[in-house]
Amino acid sequence: MKPKHIKFSKLIEISTREKNRKKRIVLCHGVFDLLHIGHIKYLQEAKSLGDVLLVTITPDRFVNKGPGRPAFNEKHRAEAIAALDVVDYVSINDWPTAIETIKTLKPNLYVKGPDYKDYKEDVTGNIQLEEDAVKSIGGKIAFTSDIT
Repeated sequence: MKPKHIKFSKLIEISTREKNRKKRIVLCHGVFDLLHIGHIKYLQEAKSLGDVLLVTITPDRFVNKGPGRPAFNEKHRAEAIAALDVVDYVSINDWPTAIETIKTLKPNLYVKGPDYKDYKEDVTGNIQLEEDAVKSIGGKIAFTSDIT
């Protein structure tokens, strides 16, 4: 069985290789601290939109969800995501947001949950910047529709 939790440098290689094979690359990004059914449905719907599902995790040093968070460190969060059959590869990115990750991996599609669809309600303030990044590399953004 192929390892799914990999270094970011290896994720770059895989993304490039699979795009060269004409595979549709889907990228999801987040903290994924306390994995729940909303995360699972989000990742399942995202995978249905392409061929290869890449998931990147926000590093511990950039998680800002309050005292004692993240509850699980980045390695454990990545292991939890990697345990899901729907996920092809998972890695911890090097930045506080997905912007540089998008520009580096160049996915065909960047997918966020429905809670990010209304940009005015985006608590991170980053979704517009992430959309700009994905459009700058010729990709598209999509939003899932199931529960969060």
